[in-house]
Amino acid sequence: MTSPVSRPDPEGTGYVLVRALSRFLLRLFYRRIEVVGAQNIPATGPLILAANHHNSLVDAMLLLAVIPRRLRILAKASLFRHPLIGPFLRVIGGLPVHRRQEPGHDAASSAALFEATTRALDTGGAILIFPEGRTQPEPALQELRTGTARMLLAAASSGARAVALIPVGLVFDQPGTFRNGRALVWIGPPVATEDCLDGVAATSGAAARVLTDRLAAALRAQIVEADDRRTLRLLKLAEELWREGGGARTPEADAESGEAARAAWLQRAMHTYRSLQERAPDRVAAFRQELEAFDAESEKVGLAAERLSRTYSFGSVARFSFSEGSSLLLAAPLALCGILLHGLPYSLTVLAVLLIPHTEEEDATDKIAAGLLFYPLAWLAEAYAVFRFGGGLALAVFLAALLPTGFFALAWHERLEHVRKEARAFVRFLTDRDALRRLRGRRRELVAELDSLVRIAPEAWPSVAERIE
Repeated sequence: MTSPVSRPDPEGTGYVLVRALSRFLLRLFYRRIEVVGAQNIPATGPLILAANHHNSLVDAMLLLAVIPRRLRILAKASLFRHPLIGPFLRVIGGLPVHRRQEPGHDAASSAALFEATTRALDTGGAILIFPEGRTQPEPALQELRTGTARMLLAAASSGARAVALIPVGLVFDQPGTFRNGRALVWIGPPVATEDCLDGVAATSGAAARVLTDRLAAALRAQIVEADDRRTLRLLKLAEELWREGGGARTPEADAESGEAARAAWLQRAMHTYRSLQERAPDRVAAFRQELEAFDAESEKVGLAAERLSRTYSFGSVARFSFSEGSSLLLAAPLALCGILLHGLPYSLTVLAVLLIPHTEEEDATDKIAAGLLFYPLAWLAEAYAVFRFGGGLALAVFLAALLPTGFFALAWHERLEHVRKEARAFVRFLTDRDALRRLRGRRRELVAELDSLVRIAPEAWPSVAERIE
């Protein structure tokens, strides 16, 4: 039995509203979202966007929010039956994919999907697909299914010969952490397809395999791959040491350089790491062990790599304390109001995420989905209580204050967390000079060893003078 293919509303109102909601939620959840390579997306004509799949439904929301063209999203059929997610997928014209292991999969369902994608591409539409076929948390591209290539070939055989196949890399840092996470949408140039579309080639399985292999190579160029999550964490720590050891960058300057610059640096560093594992395995293993020990100690004492270069004077500390302390104190009443108004839905969201079984890659999705449910419900309950006991004027004040105080409380909390971290680092500076000197000394040793290792295989690593430029 097949499920009907959903169709987008003709006016596109539902799509526009869902995209606006996705933008709002993602901008609220992530501290930074960066898009690179948008010029590679053709403004018109048939288009297939193929992205890696790391962060469950957030991946689709992110592309829905930042890609200027209207997308037909392919999603597993079970999501269309989800009481919260299903309606959104149907409104935006999502296309259900029946996996072989799921109920409802048969030849008819596959044929219906290919007919729908071909129809969309024939009319100059854009398809969004995740060719890995499943979401997973590891920093490596999984084996791609051939469905993307077969969809392109099917559309080409029906007459849509100018289908653009665009690889999109999604790179996340702390993807499930509210307001600390960052996301990069890295859009690559089109994958070459012309030689696979002629005559017999377009109907052969070989053409699909060739296109799938090309797409896999193109996606790998747009993401940061590592052997595992621990290796990726240590690679990011090496990047911090490299940057801070040069003394040429500040956190503010690093933020301006962007996520794409950091991702490109990490790609090249990982390439060099693998080369060094072959050329100097013992030195690489020893360096990794030292890096892990440094990471553990700096985490324990609360002094991240970017804070080891700080120097403190009485004047700078006094100015910082007065400026930040007075700002926090003056803003506290409004922040407290926001916390009170939003405390109930926040607590319900946290509790729901704790109780819902989920994998790491579903963390951000579950937080956003639970918030999307509990915040409106809590606001309605609070609005009713305010009207019941305070009347219409109180309700008007409540509604006017609801969103502004929420954003104000969020900004106040972020500032408080920043002050807390700075205060902890300063206390360590005053009370544990030995730990500070030890970490600084170990950092110098690690940077020196890193420079030494780079000279063994310099072809892919940024030069010492570059320092993330």
